[in-house]
Amino acid sequence: MEQLAKALGTLVRTQRKASGLSQDALALACNIDRSYMGRIERGEVNITVEKLYQIAKALDCAPSALLPSMSGLRID
Repeated sequence: MEQLAKALGTLVRTQRKASGLSQDALALACNIDRSYMGRIERGEVNITVEKLYQIAKALDCAPSALLPSMSGLRID
């Protein structure tokens, strides 16, 4: 599952940068702590579906855009 969290975090970071948001601004828009957002982007935590939707809303994208494809991931 660690690989999944890292892949999701990478997609969140990529989408955030494409949206022109700082990590602080995204965290504020999602009403979560900036340090927690950093942990999400580094893949150190597993987020809830609710958090995924909050992040997607703040990034103005579909939640599915933040989910990594299953190919190449090893799910234990």
